[in-house]
Amino acid sequence: MTQEIHGTVADGYEAVREEFAAFVADERPDYEGQLCAYVHGRQVVDLWSGDGARGDSLYGVFSTTKGAAHLVVALLVQDGTLELDRKVTYYWPEFGAEGKGAVTVRDLLAHRAGVVGLDAGFSRAELADDRLIAERLADQKPFWRPGTAFGYHALVIGALTGEIVRRATGRTTQDLFEERVRAPYGLDFHLGLPEALEPRYRSVQPLEPTPQQQAALDAAPTGRHSLTSIAFNTHVPDPGELVDHANSRAVRAKGPASAGGVAAARGIAGMYAAAISEVEGRPALLKPDTVAEVGQIHSVGHDLVARTHKAFGLGFQATAANWYPFLGAGSFGHSGAGGSQGFADPRSGLAYGYTRRRCSFPGGAALENERFVKAVHGVALAG
Repeated sequence: MTQEIHGTVADGYEAVREEFAAFVADERPDYEGQLCAYVHGRQVVDLWSGDGARGDSLYGVFSTTKGAAHLVVALLVQDGTLELDRKVTYYWPEFGAEGKGAVTVRDLLAHRAGVVGLDAGFSRAELADDRLIAERLADQKPFWRPGTAFGYHALVIGALTGEIVRRATGRTTQDLFEERVRAPYGLDFHLGLPEALEPRYRSVQPLEPTPQQQAALDAAPTGRHSLTSIAFNTHVPDPGELVDHANSRAVRAKGPASAGGVAAARGIAGMYAAAISEVEGRPALLKPDTVAEVGQIHSVGHDLVARTHKAFGLGFQATAANWYPFLGAGSFGHSGAGGSQGFADPRSGLAYGYTRRRCSFPGGAALENERFVKAVHGVALAG
């Protein structure tokens, strides 16, 4: 049975709908996902498919949350409230324990601090609480000499940067995102999902790998006490499954800034559109100099945690360098473990958001994003 495609595209973007429909037709019959894009602040794509899905359905977006958290940091840098080259200890003195005293805000945002997790690990309840994560990490010895290498601070970066935000402003990242970004634009992107919106949440479903995918998973190198295991907190006795994090009401309620956000594709794309473009008469949130700063590559090469080649800007992933080389230089955003993706390409004016309910293989930005991004970007450039 062919899945129905819902939603609209602007004139000229019909090819994007066709690409989305072709993918959905080839996917497993229970596929559920959303695709949204803006160009120069105007929504041009708003599509979804799946039994029971709607355009305003909400999904756990895992690390796509980091883009929302670090948009707040970018705004505070732009305001002059935070300074990138100040030491973290200027704002948060306790962080300097165990040889971390020289780490700057810039180092931390670029995943160069070496504090990717705890030797003893976190409980599932602790991973919902940014304040507690930050408090425990202040005493953690870094896993490499800060500044000499980089590695993805997967479950903790939002808590670490969030503690700097709290010390500098007296406010949480979550509160500032609500006040300065989500509420003014009416975005369906939540760092802390209100109870009243719970009926719109669609529980994340685990990956059910094909035999070939399972073989790849089984062949992947493991090690309970490896740096990767520590960073993803799988070295603890009961780490739980990936989907347990997003499907926890405690996580959704608190919205931990590393991976606890809940969003629709409209909310992701709308956030990035607001970051770089005028939207509905409102000026762009970020000035051109700030856009250039956060999108500039700060860490590139072998990621000690991911064990592969990666590139990071300041709190954001370098989208063109990591996934889509046809995008403009300085593109910035963040993907999520379940397959979601969000980014801004300032040179073309493209802002993009994608969600899906079932986790994708091999994790991170779902592979179909390349098809969709290429389709919408091509039309945007031709326009």
